[in-house]
Amino acid sequence: MPRPTFTRSLLAPMHWPAWLGVGVIWLIAHLPRSWLMGLGRGLGWLVQRVPSPRRHIAEVNIGLCFPELSAKDQAELVDAHLRDIGLMMMEFALGWMGSERSIAKVPVTIEGLEHLETALAQGKGVLLVGGHFSHLELCARLVSQRIRISGMYRRMDSPVFEWAVLRARLDYAEAMFEKDDIRGTVKHLRNGGTLWYAPDQDMRSKDNVFVPFFGVPAATITATHHLARLSGARVIPFYHRRLPGNAGYALKLGAPLEQFPSKDTLEDTARVNVCIEDMVRAAPEQYLWVHKRFKTRPDGATSVY
Repeated sequence: MPRPTFTRSLLAPMHWPAWLGVGVIWLIAHLPRSWLMGLGRGLGWLVQRVPSPRRHIAEVNIGLCFPELSAKDQAELVDAHLRDIGLMMMEFALGWMGSERSIAKVPVTIEGLEHLETALAQGKGVLLVGGHFSHLELCARLVSQRIRISGMYRRMDSPVFEWAVLRARLDYAEAMFEKDDIRGTVKHLRNGGTLWYAPDQDMRSKDNVFVPFFGVPAATITATHHLARLSGARVIPFYHRRLPGNAGYALKLGAPLEQFPSKDTLEDTARVNVCIEDMVRAAPEQYLWVHKRFKTRPDGATSVY
């Protein structure tokens, strides 16, 4: 995939604040990892204590998804998640712009590569299905040290960040496809490619269906079913979590979903949500609870936010 083209228009004064932001991210990414994680914990301490509408969103989501927890335990999970956001910012910086030497020093274990190798040996593409966790960008880069992967992404509003981040991603990813590029992703999968994809956000798409997510009807995109149906790719759950302290990350490729896709789009989409639920339960504070996952509601249902 060609790297993004740099144009002189990106140097216009209106883009200077964005360039400053890119420079700060680059500097953070080149700190020693212990410093970087310490900075993230300090930033998380601040995020937890500064009033923000995002706290309310996290409280609603966690209350809906973990009704079995006491009010005290729910509040503790909200606080833990808000602290985790500080680490998320550092991990995005490291994932995007950290040097190969720095990435190679990050402790990581990867289980289940045999599932991917078997699929590729059969001439099948692989759709790695994951969720929006705080460390998703960094873990995608970590797994790319062992396997060739591509990804799907949403174009950034800032042309400077779009150029800088896409360029950085293409240093380790085989290709990056915009979220609406179904034709390109299907062709890639048919040719035996491996694509990382996270279908767990409320995309407000015409291809949404309502299926349970932690028992709550959630508007969920059906693209996993359609991509598998059109390409013949194997669908493999991709788990990743941050270990306590500075112990690094645990990555796991699950067994391919059996009889997927089926003829039932609704059932397949619900199965994908069950996989993501399992990922969340393994590290609940690391999931992106500040996203309005239940913003789109079934007809007649009131807003939860």
